[in-house]
Amino acid sequence: MGTVISLTVPAGAVPGAAGGEAKLDAATAAVERVFAGLDETFSLYRPDSEASRLARGELCLRNSSAGMRDRYADALTWRLRTEGAFSPERPDGVLDLSGLIKGYAIGQAGEALRGRGITDWCLNAGGDVLVTGSPVPGSGASWAAGVVDPLDRSALLAAYELGGPGTRCALATSGSAERGDHIWAAGFGARTAGSSGAEFVQVSVAAADIVTADVLATAIVAGGTAMLHRATDGWEIDVLAVRRGGELLATPGFRA
Repeated sequence: MGTVISLTVPAGAVPGAAGGEAKLDAATAAVERVFAGLDETFSLYRPDSEASRLARGELCLRNSSAGMRDRYADALTWRLRTEGAFSPERPDGVLDLSGLIKGYAIGQAGEALRGRGITDWCLNAGGDVLVTGSPVPGSGASWAAGVVDPLDRSALLAAYELGGPGTRCALATSGSAERGDHIWAAGFGARTAGSSGAEFVQVSVAAADIVTADVLATAIVAGGTAMLHRATDGWEIDVLAVRRGGELLATPGFRA
C-alpha cells in the first residue's frame, strides 16, 4: 500500500505471561495477513496485483474477484453519497480503489484483533488511525492522535483524542504533503488536488469508523468547501482542513 503500518498494544492489555505473548503474536500475525492479502489484490504498486492487471487492461472488472467487485461497489456507493467528490476511477479511466482500501484494511485488521480478544490497541497505517480501549487499560483514558502540519512536517497542527467515552475512534488524513499529488480534484479535470486549482492541501476527519473517515477526508480534498459543508451536514464527524495559504477550518471537536 506504499506506507508503513504499526500496531500499538499497551502493557497489560494482554493478560498472562507466556500465554499473553503467544496471544499477542497470533494477533499481530493476523493483522499482517489482512494487510498482505489486500495489498496483493489491490495495490497499484505491485505489477502482479489484480488491480495492476485491471489497470493494464489484462483483466476486466466483470471477471475480477468477488472482493474486487465488492470494494468497487462500495466505492460507487461513496461516489453517490459524496455527489462525485469521491470516485474509484482516475481521470484516465483507470480503476483506483486506493482512497477506500486502506481504510477497509485497517477496519478488517481491527476486527481480527477484536476476534482474538485484544481490547486495547491502536492501528496506524500511514497516519490513518483506528483505536479501541485505552493506552492505559481500564483507566478510560483516550488515545491522542497528532495531525502533522502540511507546511512544516516537523510540527503538529493539533492533537485529537480518540477512543475515550463519547469520542470518535477513527482519524484519517488526506492531502499532498505526505505522498505528493495523488488526489484528483473534483471539477478540475486532470488537475491533482495539490495543484493550484485545489483549495485544501490537507484534510483530517475523525469519525466512528475508519472507512468513513478515510473516504470523507479524500472527498473533501477533492471537492473543496462545497464537499466540506456536505460532509459536516451529512455525517457525525469532526474536520480539520488546511487551505493552501495555511488557514485552518475546524469543527468544534478539533477546536476543543
